[in-house]
Amino acid sequence: MAASSSLAFTARRGDPELVAPAGPTPRGLRRLSDIDDQGSFRFYRSVIYFYRRSGGGRRVVGDPARVIRDALAAALVHYYPIAGRIRELPGGKLVVDCTGEGVSFVEADADASLEEFGDSLCPPIPCAGELLTLPESNSAVVTDRPLLYVQVTRLRCGGFVFGTQICHNLVDAVGTTQLFQARFAAAVRAGLAAGVPRAAEEAALSKM
Repeated sequence: MAASSSLAFTARRGDPELVAPAGPTPRGLRRLSDIDDQGSFRFYRSVIYFYRRSGGGRRVVGDPARVIRDALAAALVHYYPIAGRIRELPGGKLVVDCTGEGVSFVEADADASLEEFGDSLCPPIPCAGELLTLPESNSAVVTDRPLLYVQVTRLRCGGFVFGTQICHNLVDAVGTTQLFQARFAAAVRAGLAAGVPRAAEEAALSKM
């Protein structure tokens, strides 16, 4: 089924909160390489994942927003620089201040079903801006702010959308995959035992 060209909705977002690592993490400054701190990388790379409720009468266990919040906290123990903040030193050099402050997390609800997005889940994704926390841009201020923004949008069909925006100075495509498909994905699958993932990277939003 192709996505409906008339699909339109407004996500009802809660207030953003900071999700910190679930356990103690190292502190201190970590210098970025001369490649990673260049100005053209100063933006937030967006990836959108779709999950539907599995069939056979089984239901997703628990609230997906709670499960993902807990999984994020657990993953940040191992990927602790993401919970820090980027600082700019004199001369423009960027460093990661491993403060453990946490990442931005928003839960939302939308009056839409997964089927309305179509079977292929290919760009352009209808109402993609409603599934992400930050406005899309080719550049952004990346210093002194969260390095990862997450929005979990529950759909009326029982599925949900997991929208992420991560600072490209800190993480590239391979690093993003490692974070969300290794430790984090395992925690989500364990928490949503009946959930069937349908992942689609928003190529139109992934400004590599």
